[in-house]
Amino acid sequence: MRMTLVPRFRNAAFALWRRNTLVWRKLLGPSLLINFGEPFLYLIGLGYGLGLFIGEMMNMPYLTFLASGILASSPMNTASFEAMYSVYTRMIPQRTYEAILTTPMEVADILAGEMLWCATKAVINGAAILAVAALLGAVSGWQALWVLPIQFLVGLTFAGPALVMSALARGYDFFNYYVTLLITPMFVLSGVFYPVSSLPPALQGVVQFLPLTHAVDLIRPLVAGQPVTDVALHLGVLAAYGLVGYLVAVKLVRRRLLV
Repeated sequence: MRMTLVPRFRNAAFALWRRNTLVWRKLLGPSLLINFGEPFLYLIGLGYGLGLFIGEMMNMPYLTFLASGILASSPMNTASFEAMYSVYTRMIPQRTYEAILTTPMEVADILAGEMLWCATKAVINGAAILAVAALLGAVSGWQALWVLPIQFLVGLTFAGPALVMSALARGYDFFNYYVTLLITPMFVLSGVFYPVSSLPPALQGVVQFLPLTHAVDLIRPLVAGQPVTDVALHLGVLAAYGLVGYLVAVKLVRRRLLV
C-alpha cells in the first residue's frame, strides 16, 4: 500500500466530505447551537460586560479584541471536537471506516476527507460568529472577510492532531486528556482574552510554539483593521501542525484498522 507524504485531496476525499455534509444537514440545528452558542455568550458577557471596565486593549475596543480571539479559537474547538468524537464514532463504534475501506478508498483518502470536513465545519461556525461580531460593531471593515479562509486553515491545523488522538483512543474518556492538557491551556494562554505580552517572559516563549497563538496573530489585525505582520511565519506554523498531524494519523489509523 502506498505511503502518502501530503494530504490526498482526491475525488475520494471529497466523496467522504460530501457524505459527512449530508449527515450533518440532518443535525444542523443542534450542531450550530452547540458550536455557536458558547462563543456568542463570550462575546455578549465578556465583550460587553468586562469590556465596559477594560475599555481599550492593544489600541482597539475590548469587544474587538475579544471577538478576534474568539474567531481564532472557534475553529480550534470545532475542528478538534469533530476530529475526535465524531471521527472516533465513525471509526470504532459505527465501524463506518471498515465499510468504506471495502471500496477503492484508502485510509489516506478517508482522513483527508475528514480534515476537509473539519475545516469546513469550522468555517461555517466561524462565519456565524463573524456575522454576530459585525452586528455588535466589533469588526472594522471588509478586510475581516479574510478571516474565513484563515479559519479554514486553522480547522486543518487542529484537525490533524485531533485525528491522532482518535487513532490512539480506547474510549471517549481518552479525549479528556487532550482537551484538559492541550486545548484548554491554549485557549487560556494564546492571547484570546488578553495580550500574550502580559505573560511572564519564559511563558511567552513557550506560547509562541502554540498554533492558536499564530491564528490569533493573523486574525486579530484583520478584525481590527490593523496591518498583519509575519504572515508567512504564521501560515507556515499552522500548515506544519496540520500536515504532521495528518501524516501521523494516517500511519496510526492504518495500523489500527488494517493490521
